[in-house]
Amino acid sequence: MSRAGHAAGHAVFVAALPAATRKTLTAKADGPAALRLALHGGAVAGLGALIAAGVPGWGWLLLPQGVLLVFLFTAMHECLHRTAFATARLNDRIAAALGFLLLLPPEWFRLFHFAHHRHTQDPARDPELASPKPETWPSFVWHLTGLPLWASLVRTLLTNAVGRNADPFVPAAARPQLAREARAMLAGYAALAALSVAAGSAVLLWAWVVPALLGQPVLRLYLLAEHGRCPQVADMFENSRTTVTARAVRWLAWNMPYHAEHHAMPAVPFHRLPELHALAEDALKTTERGYAGFAARYAGGLGR
Repeated sequence: MSRAGHAAGHAVFVAALPAATRKTLTAKADGPAALRLALHGGAVAGLGALIAAGVPGWGWLLLPQGVLLVFLFTAMHECLHRTAFATARLNDRIAAALGFLLLLPPEWFRLFHFAHHRHTQDPARDPELASPKPETWPSFVWHLTGLPLWASLVRTLLTNAVGRNADPFVPAAARPQLAREARAMLAGYAALAALSVAAGSAVLLWAWVVPALLGQPVLRLYLLAEHGRCPQVADMFENSRTTVTARAVRWLAWNMPYHAEHHAMPAVPFHRLPELHALAEDALKTTERGYAGFAARYAGGLGR
């Protein structure tokens, strides 16, 4: 069956929702994101301060710091949709700050991500499918290291900075802005590196860089569950996977385990996704119970 032939599921569900329900689900507010970001960002800052202070056993804090740090990606994602906060400007400023922490240029990624939403699981047009999902043990392990991602982000920053972006999802008119964004980020990194060297300090290395490297494999596995081995059809309830998981994981990931629901109605803020899940649960077609279950099933299908 064609991609269009599979489109009915999520579209019929959304069309059947009463107007009042859609209005409630898509209502924006500052409070939930402000609280979540204060707690999430505060945890990163707190662990970073303990690492910087060299408290006894500080090395054991590197992994949890890294996991908290890289999962700020899910907060950035919400801001790029401009649904985290009620005002676009606040969303954009938070996204810029988080993008700097994560080496991820926000305006470039907004274009990448919106193309992914428009063409989810379309092999010809979804930019997430430009790099195939791992299907062998070597490629799976290499993917989980996060090293291909870091290398790709560095290439993107450098390419954008010199004005040579050729990504098909980037309109020509946006390229000057992406160049300015990349240059500003690179200048910021250079300034921080110079200050660290001048001060003879390795604080940023141990509180930021090393934890991010250690935490990235956890984020890679989490993100693989969103669409890995999902059907390449147009129905968002089928081409995106919702993972039933612990409340702590949903908190860490800003409710993005409700991923099929997010794709069906991307205008719904993160704090409303549990309500949307309760309405859509019986209509979902691709689900998983827990990330350990997904990882085991995915690994079981890997070749040599």
